[in-house]
Amino acid sequence: MFNHGSGETLASSMASAVQSEEPWFGYYWGPTVPLGKYDMTKVDMGGYDEEIHNHNMNPDSPNAGVSDFPAAPVLTSITTDFKDREPEVADMLSKMTFETAHMSALLAWMDENNASAEEATVYFLSNNPDIWTHWLNDSAREKLTSLLN
Repeated sequence: MFNHGSGETLASSMASAVQSEEPWFGYYWGPTVPLGKYDMTKVDMGGYDEEIHNHNMNPDSPNAGVSDFPAAPVLTSITTDFKDREPEVADMLSKMTFETAHMSALLAWMDENNASAEEATVYFLSNNPDIWTHWLNDSAREKLTSLLN
């Protein structure tokens, strides 16, 4: 298991293992470029157990055990003023969701192509209509689809 000192060092160790066709075992968070670039397999830890996880966070705990890490929620927040001023955008934001793997893949594409956020947006929209079309109302979906075609 690779005990890293930084995210950059950890990402380098993953890249080195992949390039050398060697196994790699460690822990990493997502979404990130390395998880989008490399075909990593998540080890099933049997789910998150808060009590065990709390013990695992204490190196002196005699009750360490097996637990996954807790999910880190990602929230979309807007002001009441924004919601009143832009109700259609607020509605879209309330529906917008995607899997961590999709974001990791997009981050990897950006890295490999030295792409800007704007270029990544066009790439994502052009290649993932099955994801984003559910976020939009009929009128906006038609306009965006027409623009992309």
